[in-house]
Amino acid sequence: MLLKFEKLEVWQLSLGCIDDIYEIGNELPRSEEYNLESQMTRAATSVALNIAEGSTSQTDAEQARFLGMAIRSLLETVACHHLINRRGYLQATNPLRQAYRCAEILAAKLHSMRKAIAPEQAVYEIEDEQ
Repeated sequence: MLLKFEKLEVWQLSLGCIDDIYEIGNELPRSEEYNLESQMTRAATSVALNIAEGSTSQTDAEQARFLGMAIRSLLETVACHHLINRRGYLQATNPLRQAYRCAEILAAKLHSMRKAIAPEQAVYEIEDEQ
């Protein structure tokens, strides 16, 4: 028997994103083991854990709150991607691109799910139109 969160597409997708993050973390210099690697893997793990914890919430507002925390943690991993790229820690940039794409898809799905559950709590990032 699957628990409610195990059936959610966003939770399943978050597991794939976590796999990407751990692969990137394994490629970072040892000097970043307790800094960027640790921060990034904890944030990625937090995404999945908040989705799971929110799925058992008593109210839609409570579940939306946990989805909001998952979104914030996901954005934290993306910020780590930028720091890693800026410092040139990875020889190959494909893992960062793959992780970024996974984060884009997951963020869109989390925003959509949050909006469907509690439309009054939906918050969107403003994109710079060029």
